Amino acid sequence: MAKNKDWFASWFDTSYYHILYKHRDYSEGQAFLENLITFLNLKKEDSVLDLGCGKGRHSIYLNSLGFKVIGADLSKNSIEYAKQFETETLQFVEHDMRDSFKTKFDVIFNLFTSFGFFEDDAEDIAILQNIKNGLNPNGIAIIDFMNAKKVISSLVSEEVLIIDDITFKLNRYVKNGFIVKEINLDADGEHHTYFEKVKSLDLTKINTYVNAVGFKIKYTFGNYQLEKFNEDTSDRLILVLE
Repeated sequence: MAKNKDWFASWFDTSYYHILYKHRDYSEGQAFLENLITFLNLKKEDSVLDLGCGKGRHSIYLNSLGFKVIGADLSKNSIEYAKQFETETLQFVEHDMRDSFKTKFDVIFNLFTSFGFFEDDAEDIAILQNIKNGLNPNGIAIIDFMNAKKVISSLVSEEVLIIDDITFKLNRYVKNGFIVKEINLDADGEHHTYFEKVKSLDLTKINTYVNAVGFKIKYTFGNYQLEKFNEDTSDRLILVLE
């Protein structure tokens, strides 16, 4: 059984994680990036960090648009996979976002709820501090988080998915301030239990983190079409920080 505390370190590095999410539609994410680039008037010469890049799909897409990109992720297996796509203007590195960066960037993306994993607020604040310290003067950061209130209101408590002959039994619940997805499966003659745990953060709480490191919220959006954030109806909580 995976340790609950460091669920991200064990779960993201398994083949089961990639099997469970193999059918994700990434076209919406690419449209989101295009919308952001246009709205923020990002320049092709801007240096970009994709923090929590996974297997690098969005790093690759940003690079295809002309940006110089570094993709960083904690998962060794994901980075090893992504490295096959490296070029002179696209690189991938294994990196824990709690650690500081050795270089600075014009734009740092933290996409698709790759934040709020830690029980201690100080660790989440430290990540924001690292992001702030990793920006060049006039640089910006984009934090793409879930709208916790809507997620909780529409939580599907139980779900069974069969993918590649593996039965995934999913249980979702709220516990100790976290939205939890418990994943149970039987494979390779063994029973496995993994967790996804993301802190239930609303805009008010995140704003305390932002203020703690001296960041400023420049824009707030509620979906990938960059519409206004509404706590009751928005799918996402997207922040542009400077």
